[in-house]
Amino acid sequence: MPVVRDLRVLLRLRDFRNLLAVRLFSQAADGVYQVALATYVVFSPEKQTSPAAIASAMAVLLLPYSVIGPFAGVLLDRWRRRQVFLYGNLLRAFLACITGVLIVAHVPDWLFYASALSVTAVNRFVLAGLAASLPHVVAPDQLVTANALSPTAGTLAATAGGGLAFLLQFLASDSDAVVVLLGAGLYLCAALVSLRLATDLLGPDHRVGVAHPTVAEGIALTVRGMAEGLRHLAQRREAAQALTAMTLMRFCYGALTVTLLMLCRYSWSDNESDGLALLGIAVGFSGAGFFAAAVITPRMVGRLGTLGWITACSAAASVLVPALGLFFLPGPMLAAAFVLGLATQGAKIATDTVVQSRVDDDFRGRVFSVYDVLFNVAFVLAAAVSSLMLPSDGQSAVLIVTVSVLYALTAVYLGRQGNVSRETRP
Repeated sequence: MPVVRDLRVLLRLRDFRNLLAVRLFSQAADGVYQVALATYVVFSPEKQTSPAAIASAMAVLLLPYSVIGPFAGVLLDRWRRRQVFLYGNLLRAFLACITGVLIVAHVPDWLFYASALSVTAVNRFVLAGLAASLPHVVAPDQLVTANALSPTAGTLAATAGGGLAFLLQFLASDSDAVVVLLGAGLYLCAALVSLRLATDLLGPDHRVGVAHPTVAEGIALTVRGMAEGLRHLAQRREAAQALTAMTLMRFCYGALTVTLLMLCRYSWSDNESDGLALLGIAVGFSGAGFFAAAVITPRMVGRLGTLGWITACSAAASVLVPALGLFFLPGPMLAAAFVLGLATQGAKIATDTVVQSRVDDDFRGRVFSVYDVLFNVAFVLAAAVSSLMLPSDGQSAVLIVTVSVLYALTAVYLGRQGNVSRETRP
């Protein structure tokens, strides 16, 4: 198969393999850590979780990325990205250990969230740096395949890490702290693997500005850098269109994620353990969809183009989400989890490729940080909207239909933009 052949070519590249290993360890740790937080916040027997509580937790953990994200982009365009992977993962390992101690100590929720936020805040630098570094280890004509393999493999690693965390939860009661410490160990492994990459290999190509800006200088650099990055993005129409579509699809994904959490917690099970097991199975089905997207996306992009494939993913989701989700039964919803995994990851692979190939390297870190901000704001807004629409059992036909309409509008938007581009092309 052409995909298998292309993957073999990529895996022969030593620097690509090392960068991929950093991603795998780092995102496996993310999966472990996120499951530990989810079980502590959502599935703890002493906590009565509501859609509003889930939305509040997501806001606490994700909204600050909207502030951190722009700073991450500006600094990533000045810092050596390999050093970001080394020190960032070392810092996350240390902070994760602190979170484990706080879980054991049963501290107030605000202190726990502050610790968890510290870990996930560093994640913005690492993930944006991984995306911006990929063009430095593969040729331009290999970017689509590399984006199919690398981010998707990272997502699968996060899924595997989450599965391992679920297993530990079943083997031992009150194991949230142990799971968090496992995540800390994986962060440490990611830091050690990054040492196999040359210090200056991953760019940025032209490091500008001051090496150690003060707070005031950092704020000024951030404002000016983000303005420059947005102007640069505005001149790259295809990249801007892909980011817009991906933001809308992320909103839909967030709304359905909250729905699934509530269904697992209250509608499909009588206790927290059974609900957690169902959530783990759903995560597995979604991971299978991610894998399928990695296999078929390079070929589909070759046939439809990047924006054409994002359009197809959104259109398919608009039809299949209501067809499967309106039953509110485990079987159809698991099938929907697979479909959404395929559609979301397929669109993300194409979006990553568009941004990497259309945006200049000196601006790539800033643009990927904008990408992260849009992702997180869309997800939190989706959680907030879901909290207003969802009943306690998670069964809302209105929400399912609304999500389907948004997917359809996204497909129509990209289709019209594609027609306009073809009409104006000389």
